Amino acid sequence: MCGISGVVGLKDVSQLLFEGIRNLEYRGYDSCGVALMNKTRLIIKKDIGGVEEFYRKHDVLQQKSNIGIAHTRWATHGKVTQENTHPFTSRDGNFAVVHNGIISNYRPLRDQLKKEGYKFTSDTDTEVIAHLLEKFFKKSRNPEKALVKTLNLIEGTFALAFICTYLPGHIFCAKRESPLMLGIGDEIKFVGSDFNAFIDHTKNAVILDDGEYAILSRDSYVVKSILNEEEITKPITKIEWDSETSKKGGYPHYMLKEIYEQPQTISNALDLEPSGLDDVVKMFEKAESSYFLGVGTTFYVAKYAQYIFSELAQKFIAPISSDEFLSLANVNKKTLVFAMSQSGETFDTLSALKYSQSKGAKTAAVVNVMGSSIARMVDKVVLQGSGPEICVISTKAALSQMVVLTLLAMKLGLKKKVITKKAYQENLKSLKELPAIIQGVLNERSGFIHRIANKYCKNKNWLYLGRGIYYPIALESALKMKEVAYVHAEGMPAGFLKHGTLAMIDDDISSIVFVPPKAKKDLYESTIHSIEEIRARSGFVLGIHFTEQGKNQDLFSEELILPNVPPLIAPLIQLVIGQLFAYFTATSLKRNVDKPRSLAKSVTVG
Repeated sequence: MCGISGVVGLKDVSQLLFEGIRNLEYRGYDSCGVALMNKTRLIIKKDIGGVEEFYRKHDVLQQKSNIGIAHTRWATHGKVTQENTHPFTSRDGNFAVVHNGIISNYRPLRDQLKKEGYKFTSDTDTEVIAHLLEKFFKKSRNPEKALVKTLNLIEGTFALAFICTYLPGHIFCAKRESPLMLGIGDEIKFVGSDFNAFIDHTKNAVILDDGEYAILSRDSYVVKSILNEEEITKPITKIEWDSETSKKGGYPHYMLKEIYEQPQTISNALDLEPSGLDDVVKMFEKAESSYFLGVGTTFYVAKYAQYIFSELAQKFIAPISSDEFLSLANVNKKTLVFAMSQSGETFDTLSALKYSQSKGAKTAAVVNVMGSSIARMVDKVVLQGSGPEICVISTKAALSQMVVLTLLAMKLGLKKKVITKKAYQENLKSLKELPAIIQGVLNERSGFIHRIANKYCKNKNWLYLGRGIYYPIALESALKMKEVAYVHAEGMPAGFLKHGTLAMIDDDISSIVFVPPKAKKDLYESTIHSIEEIRARSGFVLGIHFTEQGKNQDLFSEELILPNVPPLIAPLIQLVIGQLFAYFTATSLKRNVDKPRSLAKSVTVG
């Protein structure tokens, strides 16, 4: 995933481009670049490294212009080099292009252009776009015609923007299966990969759909169809986020800030419009078969949902990773496919949903970004309202989705009379207590977690173990450790131990075990038995549990004791512990917490 920012307006835009691309840096941070217009000449600056370093190194803010585009890259085609950094220019230097996505037919296009005398300086797929624009402009002498001709030739996914010397006061942009939106201000217009590119300056957005392109000037904009070049009337979307919520607010990292925002995001989830949730429950009730869909963190959210729906609604719903959906799922008109996505732009999840819709299946989703592709394409969307999540590592969005899915399972269970109204109210009471309990855990347990993480940060191999619904908690907590600390961590059901994994227990393997409350008697006892199996082989166990201190002094090598809570919310509290343990391990190892190597916020390419 990469970030695009563009600005055209009355005043110098260098500072605005800097702010926009810095706000998008979580989308990609291998390299960045800008293209500005100096009267009728393009100025191109680009380099590897972060946005602030790049701007400082190349004195970009000293360049004056009333129009420009910028890009921050997460490498897909070609290594992280200055040559592979966006923007790319045409052979004659009159077009400058930035692009997200993958042009799947770039190789034959590149070969043909080479035969026609065009030279390539990068290994990327994007450079063909710049040369095609020049080629088709020479025939039509019209930048818009050149754009449409190019768009109808290239295959794959794209969000792209370009400026050219032939119409120096205009930005051209287009979209297919990669997010792009316009920011509409008075005598200033923006284009960006998401709202963060311009939220500091306008909250009026126009969201482009697949197969659309737009032309922006200082005081006007137009959206047209790639297919027939006819103008399309688009509604203005009002952005509800406050730009201040995207800033760190005194925290050293966005990840920690977002972990600490979880009490509020849970409250937001509990305040969602009930009728919207009820509509989704009806969809589950009517469907003959259902699937939960997600990838990465959201796949583990889907696995959590599988357990909670089985427990509260006695409904088995298979979770499938989005990238494997086409190989596994059997969908038809009587199927419901329910997706989870933080960004609403995840490529694999979008592809699975499109496939499902092509087979006549009903679709629904819980997403965090209003106006995103998934939010607009499904039959019913639940907007979870967690606010912007800037850290590449998802924390608050994932936890909020688990709360939403718990509510849906409760409602379905009540509707099916699997649980009584009294049980429903007790569960709802537990969920409403969750924000305050998590706030207390954050305030009172963070120091203990920091100490343990710092003490064992050099441990190179971790097993994350849980039984029942604690298994997806173990999976997601292990993923956090891998993502942010670059430490080998493997989540698995604790019952797997005696089926092979016990052979690995030695001084080089450490275990974290998520222990249920004693109220879940069978689950608790079987988890304790798994711990005893590890300890019998002198293995290290960090136990995260709800029992009193000293009751298990010979059972754990280290322990973290949590307050006694209702069983329904116990797994969610343990997830917060897993997030904090990964965060503090990463800071102890001096990792780049908010921008882990090789990762991007949402993967919008296949």
